[in-house]
Amino acid sequence: MTLPGSPFVAYRDAALHLDGVPLDALADRFGTPLYVYSQAAMLAALAPYQRALAGRKHLVCYAMKANSNLAVLQTFAQAGCGFDIVSGGELERVLAAGGDAGKVVFSGVGKTRGEMRRALAAGVRCFNVESEAELEVLSEVAVSLGRRAPVSLRVNPDVDAKTHPYISTGLKGNKFGIAHDRAVAAYRRAAALPGLEVVGIDCHIGSQITQTSPYLDALERVLDLVEEVEAAGVPIHHLDLGGGLGIRYTDEEPPGADAMIAQLLARIEARGHGHREVIFEPGRSLVGNAGVLVTEVLYLKPGAQRNFCIVDAAMNDLMRPAMYEAYMATAACRLRDEAPVRYDVVGPVCESGDWLARDRDLAVRQGDRLAILSAGAYGMSMASNYNTRGRPAEVMIADGQAHLIRERETPAELFRGERLLPTP
Repeated sequence: MTLPGSPFVAYRDAALHLDGVPLDALADRFGTPLYVYSQAAMLAALAPYQRALAGRKHLVCYAMKANSNLAVLQTFAQAGCGFDIVSGGELERVLAAGGDAGKVVFSGVGKTRGEMRRALAAGVRCFNVESEAELEVLSEVAVSLGRRAPVSLRVNPDVDAKTHPYISTGLKGNKFGIAHDRAVAAYRRAAALPGLEVVGIDCHIGSQITQTSPYLDALERVLDLVEEVEAAGVPIHHLDLGGGLGIRYTDEEPPGADAMIAQLLARIEARGHGHREVIFEPGRSLVGNAGVLVTEVLYLKPGAQRNFCIVDAAMNDLMRPAMYEAYMATAACRLRDEAPVRYDVVGPVCESGDWLARDRDLAVRQGDRLAILSAGAYGMSMASNYNTRGRPAEVMIADGQAHLIRERETPAELFRGERLLPTP
């Protein structure tokens, strides 16, 4: 049986393993719901980026919104990566994990003055500025600190990434970036502001992209702009081409990172821009297929129209199915030699939208465990405490050993910061 995440996710003697470790054993040890990640799978996903970029000036910045656990960040920092952040809190996580602020690019449409001050003090590599108004505020903040902020303008190329509308970011109707036809004027303004230093150009068109053509289309528009901006007297030192490369959840066939990058670099060379540093911001493609969510079957509930497999994980633990109607492959942690039944896999949360998988043929019994596959990206990082549910524990498999990298939350921890009103 071929599963997303192979060769790291596989059955051995009817037991589902991640990176050689049986998931049932981890559930016995750490409880459920439980996120489990493979460090080796993450590094294997990073390798094609590094191979394709070897020998030229580059930086791979992990887009940490995909999964921001400190051990995950530590893994990529030790592998030489920088980080793409979108909040001040993410910057603090990078620093806590031993990351280098000088390899951080700060993206996001709504940076606050406080976040700007902290990022300048930490010495981030670059601010990816997303509006002309942000240019003005960032310059003011930098001047007040006696500094110049390095900036790259995120331009919106109006390119369709052919992905889910919620994760498409490069069209005119999206909130991200500076409109293509305003970019040259915005660069002129940035170069004139006393608190800014223009260092690059940035473009990110979406997430879970499974074709190369949108990247090539966006690159052409970016290179056109680079030439216009430099003709206007503003030098551009680096090209930040964003991230968004998709993974296999079911039958998708996204291009390999090395093959895609080779095409982009060839186009950059052909256009005469081979001397520029290139930056990529992969997130999902590095961690998505490196993780699973393990959950226990609480009840099997036959119905007149649908059968329900009720598990102890819920939409607060894994938001993607409810939010995007995303397909997540589901596999029993132990195979049974009996006829499967078609189920909807649902959780305990008091919402009809609380489902993890629909119409899945499963041979399971009460007390069995299921693994929701390809859950390493936008799983725990989007989890919440809805219904006063503690978020799952997280485990990382490294060198064959399972390490607890986040403890399960307790109810007392969830309301620790709350206060009762004074008693009359």
